[in-house]
Amino acid sequence: MTSILQCIDCKEQYPIDRVMYTCEACGGLLDVVHDMDYLRHTVSRELFDQRLGTLEPPYNSGVWRYKELIYPDVEARTIISRPEGNTNLYPVPRLAEWVGVKTLFLKHEGENPTGSFKDRGMTGGLTQARVLGMKRVACASTGNTSASLASYAALGGLEGVVFFQDKQIALGKLAQSVAYGATGIQVSADFDRNLELVREVATKLGIYVLNSVNPFRLEGQKSIIFEMIQQFRWKTPDWIVVPGGNLGNSSAFGKALSELYELKLIDRIPRVAIIQAEGANPLYRSFVKEFEEFEPMHAETLATAIKIGNPVNYAKAVRTIHLTDGMVEQVSDQEILDAKALIDRQGIGCEPASACSLVGTKKLVEKGIIKPHETVVGILTGHILKDPDVVLKYHSGTLADIKAAYPNKLHQSEPSADAIRNILENTGTQ
Repeated sequence: MTSILQCIDCKEQYPIDRVMYTCEACGGLLDVVHDMDYLRHTVSRELFDQRLGTLEPPYNSGVWRYKELIYPDVEARTIISRPEGNTNLYPVPRLAEWVGVKTLFLKHEGENPTGSFKDRGMTGGLTQARVLGMKRVACASTGNTSASLASYAALGGLEGVVFFQDKQIALGKLAQSVAYGATGIQVSADFDRNLELVREVATKLGIYVLNSVNPFRLEGQKSIIFEMIQQFRWKTPDWIVVPGGNLGNSSAFGKALSELYELKLIDRIPRVAIIQAEGANPLYRSFVKEFEEFEPMHAETLATAIKIGNPVNYAKAVRTIHLTDGMVEQVSDQEILDAKALIDRQGIGCEPASACSLVGTKKLVEKGIIKPHETVVGILTGHILKDPDVVLKYHSGTLADIKAAYPNKLHQSEPSADAIRNILENTGTQ
């Protein structure tokens, strides 16, 4: 095999055909490590460019186009793919002006099959479940992971099991997991406790865990970076800005950039900024103390996708910050929802957590960290319809402690042309 599992702390190595999530020697997180000497003679920009636009599986996937960098030895017939990826990179000059940079792009991972970036990781994780001969897969979820797991499990003929907390779950996400047929269990605990329960139950019942502690999930999520840089014709932006919850994406991004640089597919490593909600900011709190200590917290934020107080991938995210000379910033729910309204108004749209990328960029520009001439790519992690309740409450002014800066209120009218004309004549272009 050309790949192994390796502990990020003690470097102990294990074969990839074992059910493992953490190191048996020290408890550290595991990486999937590929044979880079082999890959140097195997991959090239030209190889990946040749696969663009193909209709043939698995390379029609925006993940498996980069199969050699994701899971070199897996057989194509084993892969579970919808397909995913191939998401758009949008130039947004009006938003660039708002944040204070010349060039801003938004890469919209909400365009994946179930509406979030999780599909990229889930195709990797479910494929590994099939390789291992597992029959059931499980996750704890704030919403997006559950929707993705349920879909991919159904596609692959496995049973999906999802642990939710019993409050503050976006209905759009909950509905997906129910519709796709997963066994849903609502537990009176937050995400972090649910993740502990999933791992405990999975060990006892022989269920494969597909939260981002699973290193094969992060291998799939690396493809966000591969695809984005290919969309830039193999040039790198100055900054990549991403929301931070359980820190799987930010962890995967660092690994992806390191591998691309080692393989000489890029000639420099861009800086990564991880943006957390103020009410769920354990990485930010650690960052301002130069990572000398880490304290889990009880998370509270309207950006439910990142409402996580004890991120499992903390150590890998710190590695990304060190590798990329990166930054961590925090933003308030008010800032998140106002930024979301601006993204939505561009005709693009996103779930609340995604908007951290935009307002986080603005804050870093205001602090002089991101320079006006630099090129920034913000990652939008989820689709606008993941949390329509927040959209309607924001624009109607009914969200507690939030005063909408960019409202678009619904108008009520009698059934007459004169009444409607009166509304239109008194409503300027918004």
